[in-house]
Amino acid sequence: MHVRPLFAALALAASCPFAVFAHGAAPARGHDAPPPVVTEVMSRALPDYPGKQALMLAVEYPPGGADPVHRHDAHAFVYVIEGAIVMGVAGGKQVTLKAGESFYEGPGDIHTVGRNASRDKPAKFVVVLLKDAGKPALMPVP
Repeated sequence: MHVRPLFAALALAASCPFAVFAHGAAPARGHDAPPPVVTEVMSRALPDYPGKQALMLAVEYPPGGADPVHRHDAHAFVYVIEGAIVMGVAGGKQVTLKAGESFYEGPGDIHTVGRNASRDKPAKFVVVLLKDAGKPALMPVP
């Protein structure tokens, strides 16, 4: 299943291209930055944790690609497969991750930076979200 329509729907709700959510400042992704391609790999209810779900997504940032400011309201585990990405949450330092490296976001974190470190090469990563069943994968920042 391709989850890009989820992001597109949120974009319409936010009245900005590709769900650029305002947080009192300019978005992390410029209007000309290409959006990521997000594909659902699998989704599974967790019977040992009633009401919880694991969601695995494959994400590809095109060269120069970036995410909008957002949050997941979930535990998010990121693993870089190819290229390099820059990640950061509000109150934390930005980190550049290469293939084989990982990153964690907690349920209360606001994802302020998510972008390809390269303007010439794509970057690919997998993210596993442990979240409440029925909640969206990506949520606007209030």
